[in-house]
Amino acid sequence: MSSFFDRLQRRVDEVDSLLCVGLDPHLTELETPSAKAAGEFCIRLIAQTAPLAAAFKANSAYFERFGPVGMAVLREVIAAVPDEIPTILDAKRGDIATSAEAYAAAAFEQMGADAVTVNPYLGTDSLVPFVGYQDRGVFVLCRTSNPGATDLQDLLVAGVPLHQAVARLALAAGANLGLVVGATHPAELAQIRAIAPLAWILAPGVGAQGADLEASVAAGLRRDGSGLLINVSRGIAAAPDPGRAAAELVEQIRAARKMHKTAGSPPPWSGLADRLLQAGCVRFGSFTLRSGVTSPIYLDLRRLTAHPRLLAEAAAAYLPILDQLSFDRLAGLPHAGLPIVTAISLQSGRPFIYPRRESKIYGTRAEIEGDYHAGETVVVIDDLATTGASKTEAIEKLTAAGMRVTDVVVLIDRGQAAEALQANRIRLHAVVTLGELLDHWEATAKVPADWLREAREFLARES
Repeated sequence: MSSFFDRLQRRVDEVDSLLCVGLDPHLTELETPSAKAAGEFCIRLIAQTAPLAAAFKANSAYFERFGPVGMAVLREVIAAVPDEIPTILDAKRGDIATSAEAYAAAAFEQMGADAVTVNPYLGTDSLVPFVGYQDRGVFVLCRTSNPGATDLQDLLVAGVPLHQAVARLALAAGANLGLVVGATHPAELAQIRAIAPLAWILAPGVGAQGADLEASVAAGLRRDGSGLLINVSRGIAAAPDPGRAAAELVEQIRAARKMHKTAGSPPPWSGLADRLLQAGCVRFGSFTLRSGVTSPIYLDLRRLTAHPRLLAEAAAAYLPILDQLSFDRLAGLPHAGLPIVTAISLQSGRPFIYPRRESKIYGTRAEIEGDYHAGETVVVIDDLATTGASKTEAIEKLTAAGMRVTDVVVLIDRGQAAEALQANRIRLHAVVTLGELLDHWEATAKVPADWLREAREFLARES
């Protein structure tokens, strides 16, 4: 049987829609405060919006309030959704062991839902019973749309906001997991999309909660123009003509998707690039370099230590590259690379060492600080790649200690080191090249054109 997300993609393609219609029967919208009225309300809404719905999301709370009869009606509502349209049960379940197994069985076997929302607060084992239903979908609460979300979800955990840690936890827990990220927070939505470039995201908040539809689509779409469900509940249900309201929203979504395809999705590092510029980590002007040469551009990633959240964001940008490499530990290079590798280690749980620039003349007289064993593979972490000379010197110390080095990962590549490293069979990986940064700031008018021209001319002369 095909997976939930395969079926969802098929439906999205069939109706050219990313609209998820919320089935939230508020008492104020019912003819009578009864389970029967709630069911009739939802079934009418399904009939009016089904031609344009990519999915339906039924909120369990509005049925549970009526007790056993309400739950029976919820099952009838889910059964009323046409077979080709996926249904999400919005239950926000969160428990472990046999309790979680019971919740999963209730959602999928008893209620007949195709997917369910879950709360990951208890950790990975709270997700396992739901993930075990491989043909069903699981949407993990990540960054919700309510005002109080910041109370917990923005707290720093190992240097990164909790909601970003949740996104990574979910990605590692199973292939049939998506994320719930509120459309009311487009900046966080864009960051989560960068962390999870392929995951499906359920984005509530458009409509009554006031989220910007175009900003949400731009921030949340995958590069292929899909991977996002825009959930709207009261904005459709409370409209005089729900079918027409749904049609208008779908047209707006289509226009935003078309704009996204025409303009091209912003690169995953675009937000980080702008924040590096704002923090003075990249500056334009006149600077005397160590070589004595005057440069119109200066990269100073040591300044990241003055901006803890930006340091954490920069470190997080290394993780997708590191996830593709096989190694035993990291090796940070003094001095700018040390705070970065520390932040990476805290976020990923990977141990690190660092080769000293000068040997200690006391104590252990160590050339390399930290625990390691001969024969291990290490990945070198630094802030920039310029000529490759500092990397080569550090690699020589690491290999002399019996370690194997095949990869170097940096935040910014100036475009001059790859060949030198490749000559020593070392692969260079970068989050972004300096040329890409300049192109981005030109396209977004973040830096004056004459500054960019001078920087490009200087780099061309130095290459």
